[in-house]
Amino acid sequence: MGEGDWAGEFERLVDLIAGTEDVKAFLDGLTGFAAGMMTRVCAAHIECAVTLRRRKRTATIGGSSERALMLDRIEQSLGSGPCVDALDSGVPVLLGDVDSDPRWPEYRSALDAAGIKSALGVPMTLGPDSAAVLNFFSPTPGVFTEERIADAVLFVEMSSKAMRLAIRIAAADQRGDDLKAAMDTRTVIDLACGMIMAQNRCTQGEAFEVLRRASSDRNQKLHSVAQSMVDRISGQPDVVAHFDD
Repeated sequence: MGEGDWAGEFERLVDLIAGTEDVKAFLDGLTGFAAGMMTRVCAAHIECAVTLRRRKRTATIGGSSERALMLDRIEQSLGSGPCVDALDSGVPVLLGDVDSDPRWPEYRSALDAAGIKSALGVPMTLGPDSAAVLNFFSPTPGVFTEERIADAVLFVEMSSKAMRLAIRIAAADQRGDDLKAAMDTRTVIDLACGMIMAQNRCTQGEAFEVLRRASSDRNQKLHSVAQSMVDRISGQPDVVAHFDD
């Protein structure tokens, strides 16, 4: 592929990040995108799945098809195959033909039974504690030539950058959600304390102690007790902090 083609592919990757709401949706989109790209350059049907390793645990986290997901999960359960070896070695690993390659006999049988004749695992670097592999599958042997493997490696390098960006965005969104949830919780507790102070003409510390004792007596979280009180008195359930605008 030419430089202009790769520039277009990267632009579409950026658009993919912008158009998805969570990392899972991005990964499903990424594998579909990768399968389509490799299908074009190989002139043969290609399917793709992505495996993530974090803290020595691996999991299949996205795929372009149900078959790709199934085959990737089989490989993880066996602990043997090109994807696993690519994760361990950090370099692409090719299974060029399930009928002639002597490695991974159990996994080759599973691939053959599913109509897959060749597979390629290409690792991506995500950070000190994480790594991933794009696993490509084809029903045709010998399609992953040296040139096509180079194309896959370049695409995965771009995908690594896009995936790191997607993960950072998701982490930032999660921190934002956690912060908003904490704000909402604090708002409800403060409202409940204010109601107790008005009813009992007590200090904020004394009102909070009333809430704490009620939480302990009812074996409910402090926020739940406060929310129940606010709902009962105000008649407007689910009071939230006004920080959305």
